[in-house]
Amino acid sequence: QVQLVETGGGLVQAGGSLRLSCAASGRTFSSARMGWFRQAPGKERDFVAAISWSGGATDYADSVKGRFTISRDNAKNTVYLQMNSLKPEDTAVYYCATTGTPESSRWRERSNPTSYDYWGQGTQVTVSS
Repeated sequence: QVQLVETGGGLVQAGGSLRLSCAASGRTFSSARMGWFRQAPGKERDFVAAISWSGGATDYADSVKGRFTISRDNAKNTVYLQMNSLKPEDTAVYYCATTGTPESSRWRERSNPTSYDYWGQGTQVTVSS
């Protein structure tokens, strides 16, 4: 089992920044892909960003490109999401997720929430206008 704990959420004004962290523990998979998703009230869980196990490949939802940056520190088993120029529509619960097998870690599945094997509890991000 893998445990994921997200931190860094909070309330920020539009145009501000936040940095989310997600620490993984337990039986982590060495080649795991990691991702961030978000879910606003009454909406589905949407893909935000993903990063390959080496950090050499990243991908973003169109709505956050140029504003958000995903990174990881494998020595710390931690993935980060730097969020700049935040907008009210970024308000949501943000979830960290990771894969646990070679099959689920295929890069082409990076935006598919069902391809992730483990999820954190989520952290609330609220952007006021």
